[in-house]
Amino acid sequence: MDLVDLIAEKRFLGQEFLTWLWWKSEERGGYVALPERGDVAVIFEKHMLLEVGEGESSEKIICSGLQSELEEARTGLRMGKKLEQARIQLIQGDYEYNFTLAAALFEFRSVKLPKTAETEVDEKNPEERAGMVLERIYLFEELLRIVDALFLLFIEARAGENWRDELQKIRAWVGKEN
Repeated sequence: MDLVDLIAEKRFLGQEFLTWLWWKSEERGGYVALPERGDVAVIFEKHMLLEVGEGESSEKIICSGLQSELEEARTGLRMGKKLEQARIQLIQGDYEYNFTLAAALFEFRSVKLPKTAETEVDEKNPEERAGMVLERIYLFEELLRIVDALFLLFIEARAGENWRDELQKIRAWVGKEN
């Protein structure tokens, strides 16, 4: 099996993860509890891409708007479409991250890292520039650690004994009309 076939075969995991994360965040009013990290605010915002089918017969719909208007995306889930991409805001402590996560390849797009203490960079001082670059790298790695912890939580649930019960809760949430 080549890499392209493997990606196509496993893309459902990313789609299920995004759907599970959306449900999990709404289950506790926008928060997901991470072991050893505490609560992380997970907010799905403005933009979701759903698709159904494969290849030339695939259909995509884009849902955008305020969070309250994302009911259209949940309607898409009810119709059998899969969540392929979502704009997410994560907040943990003083750090706020905004990014789009594409499910198939777990690809991060349009990442906006937390604001840091703004300082004027002295163009002649390479240590200052290096410090700012290292800080940005740290923040990006921290975002990856948070998403990895969320994905691990999903995988543990997905492979756990109680997945059928959790799946029923997700299906009830998808079917719920506001």
